[in-house]
Amino acid sequence: MDDLNDSNGTANNSSQNMEDTGLNQRYDIDIILDIPLELRVELGQTRMLINDLLQLGQGSIIELNKQIGDPIDIFICDKLIAKGEVVVVDDKFGIRLTNIISPTERIKSLG
Repeated sequence: MDDLNDSNGTANNSSQNMEDTGLNQRYDIDIILDIPLELRVELGQTRMLINDLLQLGQGSIIELNKQIGDPIDIFICDKLIAKGEVVVVDDKFGIRLTNIISPTERIKSLG
């Protein structure tokens, strides 16, 4: 009972206790910056029979469901987070983000 009261007999303020333990401090985002995530860029999709898959060889062409110029999908941890376009930077492929999916749209797509 003495632990709950200060020397004047009044109850301690619980928010004061939170400040003393550091629980009320601003959250530091640095703690999550080193968490690895899987990023996947999807140019398109197709469906194939196993027999057709086994016939593929070097130089084979697989037709995808998207046209040239269509935006490509960018996923993080299997969640669509953006759309973009393929660019070439110093002889390497890159992605230019053209549309970032809003958190509200991402939530709607879940259900």
